[in-house]
Amino acid sequence: MTRGRVVVVGSANVDLVVDVPRHPGAGETVLGGRLRRSPGGKGANQAVGAARAGGAETSFLGALGRDEGADLLLVSLGRSGVRTDLVWRPDAPTGTALITVSPDGENAIVVAPGANSHLVVAEPQARRIAAADVLLAQLEIPVDVVLAAAAARRPGALLVLNAAPSQALPDDLWDAVDVLVVNEHEAADLADDPPPSRGGDPEALAGALLARVPAVVVTLGGAGSLVARRGLAPVRVPAFEVDVVDTTGAGDVYCGVLAAALAQGEDLAGAAFLAAAAGALAVTRRGAQDAVPATSQVAALARTGAG
Repeated sequence: MTRGRVVVVGSANVDLVVDVPRHPGAGETVLGGRLRRSPGGKGANQAVGAARAGGAETSFLGALGRDEGADLLLVSLGRSGVRTDLVWRPDAPTGTALITVSPDGENAIVVAPGANSHLVVAEPQARRIAAADVLLAQLEIPVDVVLAAAAARRPGALLVLNAAPSQALPDDLWDAVDVLVVNEHEAADLADDPPPSRGGDPEALAGALLARVPAVVVTLGGAGSLVARRGLAPVRVPAFEVDVVDTTGAGDVYCGVLAAALAQGEDLAGAAFLAAAAGALAVTRRGAQDAVPATSQVAALARTGAG
């Protein structure tokens, strides 16, 4: 298996995290615990996941300000072996995510995008994308940037799109996607599924999405994930049983390892299995990038099996 080359085009944020006894409702104030400041953002998290947990040669193409938050992120990315030489540096503050984490490890997140809104794909970034085996993107950056990145791929390179946060996709983006990664709520949104059936049959949702893309991965939390490809029977990938501490960034680690495994020649079901192992290890630790496991740890857990 080759190491594989992954380019992640996406967001980078400084995470401001506070533990809460429960998430506040509308108009409610909840007294929380200690405030933690750590590197995050869906794109940067996925890049760390692809490099540190997935073992791929990984470049991050994102936008950072010229502030302390940017320094924090660059150190974290570099320490994980992610190339950051083509990071865009606009005159805007680095993005910030405000995160609350409840005792069961579930989180609620609000993002102020800052520099992420100013990301562009210029000629140097396009050349880096053209050398990649897999391009991984999300929707915390402008959709036009994702489209520009997709257009820069070489023939045969895959676009893996993590369609989060959920939003309507233009036809040009639908046409460019090779593998769509969504949770159940995002799948229902994109499949135009009526609200009463949300949380229902993931195979039906995946089947509806296969009308638009060749392959779909629906993540199901503790129930594992569903891998669906045109012309093939769907495959259920079980979850690993672990003690959950903090789910922040675990889905991003999953996506990063999925992309890395595909770049290294794994089929989609095998890549989803490795991604599940990485995501399971990530939820046992606090933080986003700080919680990303090493490739050896992912391989060791994968050898034990799941379910």
